[in-house]
Amino acid sequence: MSIVLIIGAGGVGNVVAKKCAREKDVFSDIMLASRTKSKCDAIANEIGGGRVKTAQVDADNVQELVGLIKEFKPDMVINVALPYQDLPIMDACLETGVHYLDTANYEPKDEAKFEYKWQWAYKEKFEKAGLMGLLGCGFDPGVTGIYTAYAAKHHFDELHYLDIVDCNAGDHGQAFATNFNPEINIREITQKGKYWENGQWKEIDPMSVHKPIDYPNIGPKESYLLYHEELESLTKNYPGIKRARFWMTFSPNYINHLQVLQNVGMTSIEPIKVKGVEIAPLEFLKAVLPEPSSLGENYTGETSIGCQIKGVKDGQPRTYYIWNNCKHQDAWSDVKGQGVSYTTGVPAMLGAKMMMTGKWMKPGVWNVEEMDPDPFLEEIGGYGLPWNEKINVELAFDDYD
Repeated sequence: MSIVLIIGAGGVGNVVAKKCAREKDVFSDIMLASRTKSKCDAIANEIGGGRVKTAQVDADNVQELVGLIKEFKPDMVINVALPYQDLPIMDACLETGVHYLDTANYEPKDEAKFEYKWQWAYKEKFEKAGLMGLLGCGFDPGVTGIYTAYAAKHHFDELHYLDIVDCNAGDHGQAFATNFNPEINIREITQKGKYWENGQWKEIDPMSVHKPIDYPNIGPKESYLLYHEELESLTKNYPGIKRARFWMTFSPNYINHLQVLQNVGMTSIEPIKVKGVEIAPLEFLKAVLPEPSSLGENYTGETSIGCQIKGVKDGQPRTYYIWNNCKHQDAWSDVKGQGVSYTTGVPAMLGAKMMMTGKWMKPGVWNVEEMDPDPFLEEIGGYGLPWNEKINVELAFDDYD
């Protein structure tokens, strides 16, 4: 039995809170906290039974976080707030002696730069405090790292090529919307693309490399080469990888809207003055776009996310594809959420369960691929995200050595 504090009440927070609330044998007490308490209250009311307590907290303010943690006394914090709030929350966990889990790595608020160095720097502090910090336990990052660890443990002696492929073939009926926080989503895809090859990072212009990839149960979808944070940790933890890339689908409609917004400066994070008030154009854009958590009810279609890997087993070349498909309609039926939030929130809950039941518990700061993948993958299908695998199948790529 454990006590958990969830910080963040957006689409992912909704999924995490509802999934944790059902695990009464693991999470005896739950608090959901956010800058906007009314969002927490709405989720708690849907769960009912007084199962989830709520609170207001500014996740940028370490002392506010410390005060809340000392009052509620959780065993761990699940951070599903914004990536630039990771460090204040980690600081508060250290000060109060509480374990930590998040779903996305830290980035400075004033710079679109995803990098693990800031959080990896906490490793020794967490070790000395006897605390665990688990980084990137969503889907990508998260399950994709666990898939890779599973492949390395059971199917390969050497991993040489890794392509993470992420497709959202859903239709939310909006002219333009993002599936998670618009500010973070647009910052992510408008920065330069980057991939790992032969021991070094190679940069490309944003969205400049793309190709159709055939996704299970969906078919071919144009997929764009992006930089994604799990590439940094996976190439560090699997140094034998010759090349690692990340691909994500975007519809022509999405690309057209994004190009127009970029051309008129609406994706900039540099503040400008409007009637004497400073505001970043991207923050204004976030305010006028649909809230991602509002997209679920009429969302149709499905996501498909997985890892396509080539390497060597017993001296012979081997290919391997492991993936999950998630229907938006199923996510709505389960937790009144959309599929992208669901695929992030379910792994966060399960990662917390792994920690609180001792299956993944060791002091320090870790990425998910450093944990044993087996107990996680044994359970995740039962929580709505079953996985599939194929060995020695033709992959989407033919540009291997």
